[in-house]
Amino acid sequence: MMKDLNTMPQAAHRLELSGREHLLISGVEDVERFDDTGIVMSTSAGTLVVTGEELHIGKLSLEGGELHVDGRIDSISYEDPAVGRGGFFSRLFG
Repeated sequence: MMKDLNTMPQAAHRLELSGREHLLISGVEDVERFDDTGIVMSTSAGTLVVTGEELHIGKLSLEGGELHVDGRIDSISYEDPAVGRGGFFSRLFG
């Protein structure tokens, strides 16, 4: 069976949380929004939302699909597609 050479392999998605202060995320495709209380990104496993306080992006490599976050991390969640009532982004950042 022949593989389609025009498609890129899906990047491995992994989260590594050290304490509540350091988060390493792989499989990041795009960072949609960020400020010191929240980061919204597209990953190979779906949309990921990180919330907390004094969040900083220490390293971002979209070529390698890696993101390092420092600060106080309160939650990490995946967003389901919005149906009808406005997305989580609009409720979180709107």
